[in-house]
This record gives sequence, C-alpha cells and structure tokens, in this order.
Amino acid sequence: MPDPFDWSLALPYYLVALVFGYLVGSVPFGLIFTRLAGLGDVRTIGSGNIGATNVLRTGNKGVAAATLLADLLKGTVPVLIGLQWGPDTGIIAGFGAFLGHILPVWLRFRGGKGVATYIGVLLGLFWPAALCFCAIWLTVAAIFRISSLAAFVAAVATPAVLFWFGRVQEMELFIVMGIIIFITHRANLSRLVKGEESRIGK
Repeated sequence: MPDPFDWSLALPYYLVALVFGYLVGSVPFGLIFTRLAGLGDVRTIGSGNIGATNVLRTGNKGVAAATLLADLLKGTVPVLIGLQWGPDTGIIAGFGAFLGHILPVWLRFRGGKGVATYIGVLLGLFWPAALCFCAIWLTVAAIFRISSLAAFVAAVATPAVLFWFGRVQEMELFIVMGIIIFITHRANLSRLVKGEESRIGK
C-alpha cells in the first residue's frame, strides 16, 4: 500500500475500495430472501424498504433474522478486506458498503435505512464500539420500547465511544454515517416528535 498521504498513488486504491464496498453493500438480501421464501416483493409492504425490520412484517422471523445477519455482514466483510491494504481503505470500503445498502443501484437507489450495515462496518473497524452500540440500543429499547429511538441514541453515542478509545478516523466516519442514519429515519423522527412512533411488540 503506498504512503496514504501521497494522493496520486493512493487514490486508485481508495476508489477500488469505495466501489467494491458499494457493490457488496448494494446486494438487496431482504428482497432476495423474501422472494426465495415465496413471500413476494418486500417493497410492497410496510415501509417499502428492504431492511430486516420491514422483512419482519412478512411474519417470517427466520427470513428477517437471515436478512439482519446478511445486511450486517455486508458491512463487515468489505471492511476486513479493505483493511488488508491499510486503515484508510478499510474505512472507505465500509462507507461504500453503507451507501450501497441505502442507495443500491439495482433498485433505483431505494434500499434500507442502514442500521444493520452501520453496525457491521463498526464491527469490522473496531468491535468494542459495536458491542457498546448494541448495549446502548438494548438499554434504550428496554426502557422506552421504541426501536428508532434506540438507534438514534446509539448512533449519537458511537462517535463519543470511538473518541474515548482514541479512534479519531473512525469517529469522523461515524459522525457522517450517523447524520445519514437520521436522514434515512426522518419519518421515524417526525413520528417520535409527534408521539406517534410505534413501540416494540405492538
């Protein structure tokens, strides 16, 4: 891997990492798994996105769990491969995977909301922070019974956790990804403000 500060040499590596991550992240596992299971097109129900939460609305918990795992791993795998050429390429590959999940070219840029792939990228880059994210999510979800609120709190806390551990590069990435999480969940945020967001189990 060339000196990361030599942009003329490093740029091709970064572009390959970004495109590779995007292509992996853009695989619409939710859509693929629901069709293979004979559940039809998941985009025609619920929120219309391809993430595990919407797949769960089909009533098939096994397919939803498989979607969650696949969406998580498509964030982790590009990171681990990218890290073989240095931390920068791992970070860029992870960001590409995150964007691919949210904006898959195969589905006219209408994908999932990004939380599972966000966790997968975090797992690949610094697994202790991924454990912290899950712990925060579970704690908030247990108290308030609102999945989106738990995701918002965990996404806000994650950069602080990374800063605490001295992972500044990753912190900057997850600030950007956290902002995108809020954008993809803007409808949920609006319902939260109005007190209309659905609770877990209802």
